[in-house]
Amino acid sequence: VDDMVASGEGVDLEGEERELTVLFSDVRGFTAFSESIPPEELTQVMNRLLTPLTEAIHAHNGTIDKYMGDAIMAFWGAPLHDSAHVEHALEGAFAMLAALNEINQTFTQEGKPSLAMGVGLNTGPMSVGNMGSSFRMAYTVMGDNVNLGSRLEGLTKAYGVSVLVSETTAQEAPQWCCRRLDKVRVKGRAAPLWVLEPVGKWAQLSDGQKAWQAAFEQAVGLYQAREFGNAEAAFNALDDPDDPPTQLYLQRIGYFTENPPPPDWDGVWTHTDK
Repeated sequence: VDDMVASGEGVDLEGEERELTVLFSDVRGFTAFSESIPPEELTQVMNRLLTPLTEAIHAHNGTIDKYMGDAIMAFWGAPLHDSAHVEHALEGAFAMLAALNEINQTFTQEGKPSLAMGVGLNTGPMSVGNMGSSFRMAYTVMGDNVNLGSRLEGLTKAYGVSVLVSETTAQEAPQWCCRRLDKVRVKGRAAPLWVLEPVGKWAQLSDGQKAWQAAFEQAVGLYQAREFGNAEAAFNALDDPDDPPTQLYLQRIGYFTENPPPPDWDGVWTHTDK
């Protein structure tokens, strides 16, 4: 409210369509984590977890939509307009990961297991405003692009990465290096799309890191072109056994080498899970 007053903008909480960036985050393995601590301590742990993650979002102009257990939904660009909502959302996502790292250090010192987190970001037109019933209203965002943000968060598990963004988000953040991971169909969507992993700002990457990213892109291109032998050699040349997407592609190539895809294969991987 202070920010809205200070901005001098006319703020309308009625429903409207606006281009925004939405974020979904989910803590990995929190159910097992919660079972390892006494029930009376769980509420305190949740507050200790969600508070710094929320601070990271607020520090980069994000709006918290809701908490869903250990998951967070947030968005950028409303209620105040923000021409840099994509940049701020990416910065907020990485600030959340940094905050989780600090939380894990404290948890480890207390004998608790460390936690991982998946974050999905998507940018596009969304309906935003007060929505709900005559009993309860909430300022929230809705629409297909919101649903896609949730799907991207879920896919972080499949690719073994912490953050995934849509091609739209990556295109609107040219200062960020986002490696194309895969061309996919997500559950509930017929049209394929590229999913990408933001790895950092171009200005902060070393020449070696930039070269590695270019080599990964080339390997993915060979895979998409059905040149599985060359693609396998290119992925092996990356020499990174600790990179989950690289190992995932090598597994796929091994399968397609033994079981060639049909002639009309379009290089798209269909995900049936949320």
